[in-house]
Order: sequence, then C-alpha cells, then structure tokens
Amino acid sequence: MNIQNIETFQIAIPLHKPFKTALRTVTVAESVVVKVTCDNGIVGYGEAPPTHVITGDSLASIDYAITKIFKPLLLGESLRNREQVFERLYKSAVGNTSAKAAVDMAIYDCIAQQASMPLFEFLGGYSSTIETDYTVSVNHPDEMADDAQQYIHDGFSILKVKVGKDKIEKDIERIKAIRKRIGGHALIRLDANQGWHAKVAVRAIQKMEDLGLDVELVEQPVKAYDVEGLKYVTENTQTPIMADESIFSIHDAKRVLENGAADLINIKLMKAGGIHEALRIAKLAHIYGIECMVGSMIETKIGITAAAHFAASQPNVNRYDFDAPLMLSEDLIEGGIAYKESDIELGVGTGLGIEKINEKFIVD
Repeated sequence: MNIQNIETFQIAIPLHKPFKTALRTVTVAESVVVKVTCDNGIVGYGEAPPTHVITGDSLASIDYAITKIFKPLLLGESLRNREQVFERLYKSAVGNTSAKAAVDMAIYDCIAQQASMPLFEFLGGYSSTIETDYTVSVNHPDEMADDAQQYIHDGFSILKVKVGKDKIEKDIERIKAIRKRIGGHALIRLDANQGWHAKVAVRAIQKMEDLGLDVELVEQPVKAYDVEGLKYVTENTQTPIMADESIFSIHDAKRVLENGAADLINIKLMKAGGIHEALRIAKLAHIYGIECMVGSMIETKIGITAAAHFAASQPNVNRYDFDAPLMLSEDLIEGGIAYKESDIELGVGTGLGIEKINEKFIVD
C-alpha cells in the first residue's frame, strides 16, 4: 500500500459562541484538511488548525509544509514501512507540528483501514468509550456561571474553566461564582494558559484550596518555557498541576518528568506532531507513573476523532478534552466519533470511520 496522492483544502466553520482564553479569542474554526490517497483506493483524512499563539502555525505555513515539503518526500512511499515514513516526515522540517500531525493522522487512518480495525484498536484498544469535559470560556463571573450551569444541564459532569486573563482576585471570583451555581455536582479543572507567574499561581491556588472550591487540577499556570516555575508551583500546592504548553516533544516531556515539574501531562497531537510522537510521550509518562490528559485545539471532528482514538488506546490516558466539535455551528464530516452528552463513542468502522466531508465549508 503506497501513498499515491496528498491533497489539502481549507475549511471554516463559525462557532456557536466565542471561545476565550488568556491567550486568544476564536469565533470561527479554521483548518487545513489533508486527504491521503493510497494506490489500493484507501483514503485517509487529517487536519491542522492554525494556533499562532501556541504552535506558531498559520494556515499558509501548514499548507506550504504539507504540499511543498512533505508531499514530495512521501509520494510513492509504502505504508508497510511506516516507521521509515514517519521518520522522513518528522525529520523533514523543524517545528511545523500541526502540519506533521495532519499528515500523521491521515496515514494512521489509512493503515488502520488496511488492517480492517478501528484506529483505537490498532493502537492498543484499551477502551472503546471515553468522557469529555466541556470548556467554560473566560468571561464575566456571572456569564461563566450561566455557561457552567447550562453545560451541566446538557449532561456534562466535568468542566474545564479558563482563567489567567486578569488579576487572581478576578479568577477566584469566577471560580466562586461557578461553584456556587453548580454546587458539588461536577468536577472543575482550571486552565490558566500560561497566564500567571509562579508565585502568583501558588498564591491563587492556595487561596482556592483554603476556600474549599474543590478544584481537581490546574493546567499550565506559568509560561511554557518556565519549567522551574512550573516545578515551584507543583511543589508548593496540594492541587495537582498539569503541564500543557511546556510539552511539545518527547524531550520536553523527559525534562518535565525528570525534574518532577508537574503531576500530570496534557498531550495534544498538534503539539506533538501527530499520533506517532504522542504515543512515545504517553509511554514515557507511563514509565514515570504519570497520568495524562489528551486535549486539542479548536478542531473539527476530523482532528478530534484522531485524538480520541489515540487517547482511548492508552492505559495512562484518563482525562479527555474533546469538546471542540460541540462548539461548532455544524459538523464538517459524517462519521467519526459520536457524542452522547459527555460520552464519546468511537464507532464501529475502520480507521477513523470518516464517511463524507461537508463541502459547503471548504474555502476557495
């Protein structure tokens, strides 16, 4: 089974409501979609959204990397030698992790289809259903409490609350408003998106601990490069601390794990460069006894399906942040994962199970 063609096209889908974090505001989900066609007729799909403030990737850079760098290298390559294919992909350019991820997931889609297996089974098959959280964007405390209440009503029991945009007193006010509104009926995990300095983070988290706000974990409280600061927060709080933007590669993961700088890791395909490298990070974390979350950027159901299949395949991945497709006004695809409130079913098809692309969202 050889790669016969690699094609790209851009899509844009409006969100129901603006997605706001300490780093950015998103109103439209944009992505580069990749279609890999093999000489036996099998077709695989992948995608890469531009997340300038995290990965540094843009629509233009993603498309260029795929069409001008990866495609010439990979055309004609046999997927029976997939380790060689992935090595060529990852060594062909520094960075460009989102573009690599899109091609990587499309290749894995093809390989799993050839094996007549759903991708999660091909990768390890640890679980067939998972439960996602739902993200509460950073806004006025009352609006965030309203949103949280609505998501609980919609069947979600885990909320990922965005903080880190203002002074810590404002963030604490936000969490107090949410906890008061929803009571003890849901887990609350916080994501500061690098919005605090280390000492400020410790003060904020300790204050929330003293107030009994029952926060499950705090994700990336400090700047991505500040591993020492991350370690300081981890060592001076009782609440588990999760590394996100601090870990793109397995080398980043090794540094964080060796230094005991975080209690948990958030793996994202767009940071790691795809499933192949994400598997290495998950297995390294497993050696250290560290549990992982798998999250995403603002992606359509293509990218989230790939991430969900990877997450379900690994024993030490037990937290899932796959709400992005639910934020979109419409689905890009038919097939892929299926949502039943907060539960995600991985489907019964082979590969990613993608059946059809809704062409009305393709941008000329």
